[in-house]
Amino acid sequence: MQVLDAHCHFWRLDRGDYGWLDGKGGPLQAIRRDFTPQQHPGEGPVIAVQAAPSLAETDYLLSLTDPRIVGVVGWVDLRSAQAVHDLQQRAQNARFLGIRPMLQDIPDTDWLLNAPRPEALDTLVELGLTFDALVTERHLPVLAQFADSNPDIPVVIDHAAKPKPADRKNWSLGMQRLSAQGHHCKLSGLLTELSADELRDPLLALRPVVAELLDWFGPDRLIWGSDWPVLNLAGSYAGWRDLTDELLAGLSPDERAAVMGGNAKRFYGVKP
Repeated sequence: MQVLDAHCHFWRLDRGDYGWLDGKGGPLQAIRRDFTPQQHPGEGPVIAVQAAPSLAETDYLLSLTDPRIVGVVGWVDLRSAQAVHDLQQRAQNARFLGIRPMLQDIPDTDWLLNAPRPEALDTLVELGLTFDALVTERHLPVLAQFADSNPDIPVVIDHAAKPKPADRKNWSLGMQRLSAQGHHCKLSGLLTELSADELRDPLLALRPVVAELLDWFGPDRLIWGSDWPVLNLAGSYAGWRDLTDELLAGLSPDERAAVMGGNAKRFYGVKP
């Protein structure tokens, strides 16, 4: 089974637009350095996802020549009068698959309903681009409203909206609504949401979360990703792969293959 890592990051700090990585020490120290495609620990294809809200970083990702990078999810300012032009320019590169506003870092929870230009959203549809939703629990009702208003934009929920295993009531309600709308969800970024106590037995903490995601989205709409190198803050690539194998043990081989690569190829339009 070929694994497609549908969510990983590459960055070069001297480019200067990774504000969330600024500073010294602290919990992010382990990933406050450059990460290149050559360092990615997987063997199969990958989709590189933006980690800075700038066109320059999107262009940086599109410039990377590692043959394992089969696609890029970038960033475009959907509020800008230049948004249509910026989308059209990047879409000339066949590896440009979609965009990801960094919604989790925007204080205005309703930004998605009020800020993007309608013509920019129309252009996403015209160009066949996807929308990665980097959201947390507070955004889920807003994301559902956005999706209702833009049914032709394919949406995938990054990191399963970062659930907190100990308190999932509002998260559950929001995710069930989005699932009923037919959207996809990434099985990624879950380890870094666990507490130190939960990380002692991540299988115990995550088994009920993943069981719910499988129930709501099914094995045909869950998309596996590593979230490497952010993953390194809580575990290793190999450890997340092994944990995923245990979490998906009840699926058939075809269903596991779909979660581990087939669904991403279909959602993003990546050629086998």
